[in-house]
Amino acid sequence: MTQTLDTRVLNRTLLARQGLLERSVRTARDVIEDLVGLQAQEPIDPYVALWTRVVDFDPTELSGLLESRAAVRMGLLRGTLHLVTARDALALYPIVADVMARSWRSSPFAKRLDGVDIDAVLRAARAAVEERPMTPSDLGLALAPGWSDRDPTSLANAARFLLPLVQVPPRGLWGRTGRPMNTTAEAWLGRPMDRTPSIDDLVRRYLRAFGPASVADMRVWSWLTGLRLVVERLRPGLRTFRDEAGRELFDVPDAPIATGEERAPIRFLPQYDNVFLSHADRSRILHPTISIADMTWRGGVLIDGFVGAAWRIVRRRGDATLTVTRYATLDGQQRAAIEEEAERLLAFLAPDAKTRAIAIADA
Repeated sequence: MTQTLDTRVLNRTLLARQGLLERSVRTARDVIEDLVGLQAQEPIDPYVALWTRVVDFDPTELSGLLESRAAVRMGLLRGTLHLVTARDALALYPIVADVMARSWRSSPFAKRLDGVDIDAVLRAARAAVEERPMTPSDLGLALAPGWSDRDPTSLANAARFLLPLVQVPPRGLWGRTGRPMNTTAEAWLGRPMDRTPSIDDLVRRYLRAFGPASVADMRVWSWLTGLRLVVERLRPGLRTFRDEAGRELFDVPDAPIATGEERAPIRFLPQYDNVFLSHADRSRILHPTISIADMTWRGGVLIDGFVGAAWRIVRRRGDATLTVTRYATLDGQQRAAIEEEAERLLAFLAPDAKTRAIAIADA
């Protein structure tokens, strides 16, 4: 008989695999690969994701990976910007390129380029950014002479959707800033894309980091199609479970399953952390009183293992205030733990602030 896993067991299992029950002593590179990349729309987000998962995380370690080209920021899963290792950039992009292409076809930019030879645009764009990294605006201006009757922004977006572009430093470096300059992954890394990428391996890696999970969960995480066929092919080598709603869940055979009794400490997550964007049913990670919409431009706070609060830092005239907006009920011990962890995070993110303050507000 197939074992049923309740929400608390799924929650603690997810937290354990994500390094959110106990901070690890692994390298940043290992964590990035184990989690199949980190969301990176905002340059600071991967630093927060690693700070909350790694003991005594040194942000210059991640900056070093970006500067040495051992890691890159590029559009991948769900078509969104992720920070991945160089090896994963070359292995994952060929698999998710179809996601990018589908996103392109449904975009307003594609409609504005109706009738244009897109392959010719991409050849010109590749040549331009491989000669020197460019911002999207600069790329649009470089392409405009060849298609003078078309919108330069749409021309640049064709490259953004349909070429494996990476953002190059200093964008994404700790304590520094820079315009989003892009070149191709092949030019930046000096290697071609993987010619034999394995979607089977990608599904197994997802399960190891986010499982047990349903096929619908896999689709939400990746936006890939055809995953039911992949899972059926892999089924003989996978474990199966059911959740409380009766949905079939799949898992790799050697990954641990929590008991549900594990203590879950307060943890601060960056905005759009994959831990709450990688399942169709988010009840295993979101408190019933909070929704993804509540997290817009804010990070999440795990309270007893579930996202039950949001946080944001505001800086004015050299001062920094971290405000936690709670959606779940807090007892005195939880409030004290949130304040303590918030102070640590604020010191990490705003070490130069003249004064630092913590506030807890009701939603």
